[in-house]
Amino acid sequence: MLVLGSLPSQRSIAEQQYYGHPQNAFWGIMAELVGATGSYADRCAALVDHRIALWDVLAASVRPGSMDADIDLESAQANDFEAFFRSHADIQRVCFNGRKAAQMFARFAAGAAGSRETVILPSTSPAFAAMRFEEKLQRWRAALQPL
Repeated sequence: MLVLGSLPSQRSIAEQQYYGHPQNAFWGIMAELVGATGSYADRCAALVDHRIALWDVLAASVRPGSMDADIDLESAQANDFEAFFRSHADIQRVCFNGRKAAQMFARFAAGAAGSRETVILPSTSPAFAAMRFEEKLQRWRAALQPL
């Protein structure tokens, strides 16, 4: 499984960690679902053990602040998904961490997923406070269940 975010936040870049903002629910959800706890290296190892890869749709873009709405799509550069999927042919499902990631993938990498299943999950970002943690957890659990 591949989990795609949009673009790392300023905090994640500063921390050199995916989902580095302490209020982002991603690692809390992964702790519940696959036991991803401890140091960043330990959490990443738990994902690898459960065959979950993390990446972002965009390799680079101008974005003042950390909100997805502020991403300048004119400056956006997508990651090379054609090459990635050729190198990782065993990926069966692509999960988008939020609608914005799914929208950007559709815009910049349409067709790259091929016949792989795609799932849009609720964003784990603290900016998406409209959904409670428990509901996010339930939706993410359903997406990871068959793995």
